[in-house]
Amino acid sequence: MTKAELVEFIAENADLTKADASRALEAMMEGITKGLKEHGKVTLVGFGTFTAKEREARTGRNPQTGEAVKIPARTVPGFKAGNKLKESLN
Repeated sequence: MTKAELVEFIAENADLTKADASRALEAMMEGITKGLKEHGKVTLVGFGTFTAKEREARTGRNPQTGEAVKIPARTVPGFKAGNKLKESLN
């Protein structure tokens, strides 16, 4: 499902215009991003938990040259599905 398809789905099911549904989706994504930056975790009960995980610096290899490359430490997003989401897929 693409973002446009998701906006259309939200608009139909929540009786909103596509513009309103798009703004609502954007606000939700901004809220999750802000929550991860400020608190490191966003929990949507029944759906899942978004987390910010620290990835340590490491040494990798350039696949073309085989040369060692330093990969810096960084923060990456993670997601763990909740029980209701897991059950709805099976």
